[in-house]
Amino acid sequence: MENFERLLKESWTLVEEHRERLSEHFYARLFLLDPELRQLFPVQMRGQGDRLLEAVITAIHTIGDPESFDEFLRALGRDHRKYHVEAENYATMGVALMDALRSTAGDGWNLEYDQAWRDAYAAISEKMLAGAAADENPPFWHAEVLTHERYGTDTAVLTVRALQHPLAWKAGQYLSLEVPRYHPRVWRTYSVANAPNDENVLEFHVRSADAGWVSGALVRRVKPGELLRLAAPMGSMTLDRASERDILCVAGGVGLAPVKALVEELVTYNRTRWVHVFYGARRESDLYGLPGLRELVAAHPWLSVTPACSDDPDFDGELGDIADVLGRYGPWTTHDCYVSGSAPMVRSTLRVLAADDVPPPRIRYDTFGEI
Repeated sequence: MENFERLLKESWTLVEEHRERLSEHFYARLFLLDPELRQLFPVQMRGQGDRLLEAVITAIHTIGDPESFDEFLRALGRDHRKYHVEAENYATMGVALMDALRSTAGDGWNLEYDQAWRDAYAAISEKMLAGAAADENPPFWHAEVLTHERYGTDTAVLTVRALQHPLAWKAGQYLSLEVPRYHPRVWRTYSVANAPNDENVLEFHVRSADAGWVSGALVRRVKPGELLRLAAPMGSMTLDRASERDILCVAGGVGLAPVKALVEELVTYNRTRWVHVFYGARRESDLYGLPGLRELVAAHPWLSVTPACSDDPDFDGELGDIADVLGRYGPWTTHDCYVSGSAPMVRSTLRVLAADDVPPPRIRYDTFGEI
C-alpha cells in the first residue's frame, strides 16, 4: 500500500501545475467517447474541471485511510446520482481520465504510474457505485423557497422546504443545490445552517461577492415560492456526542452556517460542555448572524460568542483576522474544534490550532471558496 500511495502522489506532481489542460483534455476525450454525456453537464463548463480534480485529489489523499476513503467515495457516488450517471459511464470516464493523465504528464509518465492509476480508479469507481446502489433516497429533492432575506448587497439567508420525501441531514453537513429556473444542471455546495427538524425545512447562508452563477441567483433573483433542487447531504463536520470535551467553533463570513447548525443541535441536549464561538468578518455590517447568536448566548450559559472585525477600526469588539483573535485566547488543546470559512481563513486558523498542539483528529473543518 505504501508503494501504491507513493506512485499516485509522485505521478500527480507531473500534472498538478497543469490542471486546466488536464481537465480540458479529460472532457474533450469524454465527450468524444460518448457524445450523449454532454447533456449531463451545464452549457457553460467554467469551473467544472476544478470540481472533478478536487474530487480526484481528495480521493488520492485519503487512499491511505481506508475508512475515510470508503466514506468519501460512497458519499460521492450517492451525490453523483443527481447527474443521472449510470454504471457504464464510470468505465468511459476512466478511459478519458487515463488518456488525460498520460497526455498531460508527457515523457515523465511510466508503466508503474499507469497501473497505479488504473488500480486507483477501479477502487474509486467501485466504491462510488456501491454508494449509489445502496442509497434508497431519490437522486435529488425538489424544495420550495419559503423565506428570503438580504443582508447588504451580496449576502442572503433563505429557508426552503424539501418536498415529497423526508431529507435527513446532520448538523454541520453540506449539500449541493441547483436553481433550475436560472442555471439548469449547475450545482454548488452550501452548508445547512440549522439543525435537523421534522418540518423538512433547511436554512442556507449565501454570499455572492465573486459573481458566482448559482450564488448570484440565490442572492439576487430567487423569490419565495420558487423551486430549487437539493442533493444528498455530505460532509463529516458533525458533533461527536460521545465526547465530553469542550467545543471551539471558528466561523468566517457565511462559514457561520454550519457553526449555527452545530450550536442549534447542542441546544437540544448539551448540559456539560462549554462552547466558544469565534465569529469574524471584515466589517460589523458583515456580521449578519451576530444578533441571533447573542439571543442564544442569553438563553444558554454554556455558550459564549466572540465577534471580530478585520477592517473596521470603529467596531466595539475584537479587531483583526479571526485566526489572530483566536490566538489571543485559549489554550484550545483539550477542545473539539470546528472551523468553517474561506480557504485562507481556514488555513490560518489551522496554523493557530497546530501551534496550540491541538491533536489533528479533534479538528473538523469546511472551506467556502465561491465559484
